[in-house]
Amino acid sequence: MARPLLPDGLWAEIAPLLPPERAKPKGGRPRTSDRAALTGILFVLRSGTPWELLPREMGCGSGMTCWRRLRDWQKAGVWDRLQHALLDRLGRQNGIDFRRASLDSASIAAKKGGPAIGPNPTDRGKPGTKRHIVTDAKGIPLALKLTGANVHDSRMLEAVVDAVPPIRSCWGLPRKRPLKLHADKAYDHRRCRQALTRRRIQPRIARRGIESSQRLGRRRWVVERTLAWFAQFRRLAIRYERRHDIHLAFSTLAAALIVWRFIERWFC
Repeated sequence: MARPLLPDGLWAEIAPLLPPERAKPKGGRPRTSDRAALTGILFVLRSGTPWELLPREMGCGSGMTCWRRLRDWQKAGVWDRLQHALLDRLGRQNGIDFRRASLDSASIAAKKGGPAIGPNPTDRGKPGTKRHIVTDAKGIPLALKLTGANVHDSRMLEAVVDAVPPIRSCWGLPRKRPLKLHADKAYDHRRCRQALTRRRIQPRIARRGIESSQRLGRRRWVVERTLAWFAQFRRLAIRYERRHDIHLAFSTLAAALIVWRFIERWFC
């Protein structure tokens, strides 16, 4: 049997976070329900289908209706709250491993202009966006930032680490700092090590010209796998959105769906 786009358990997590549905206006066509619109958003995220080609037989309303809900819910902070709520659920079950974290980034092509886009030095200067993420020891995405593809990884270390929300645990106070942070040679700068030390995080950054590249993947492979999971969402393999808030909404929703996979695997 095909897996539903919007499982009941995930909808139960999202529904309380959505703004109250407006009353249906008198006359005219009925208003598309929030659940139907969210199903359409997930279909576009997973398949990469253009909004105007969203199949009407799915009952999700028009593509423009789904786009407007995505925009409005991003403005209301729904996707950030969803990501935080799912991380809290994992944390309460001792499902997040803060003993070590991994940080890395990946660049994608950007077909249109807009904010957070820059010339990609690894793709002959073509426009691109870079996705910076930090994960726990299991590869669970804890925080995400978007920049232009020409922004150096080391410049975003502090912003990405500070973006990790305080996550509840099965005991004690909420936690947001890992004990160790693993990163590749792009972060091998004194300012990066000092920034982590100020936050009481032990830096485990590969040193240029000293450490062999054959040993770098023993701990950091989890973040590479998580970046590959993001690329499996066809809407995120290439940036089609001109608006930064729409692409960020898709990226944050994808991060929440990856966390949901861990919840389904371990606790459902």
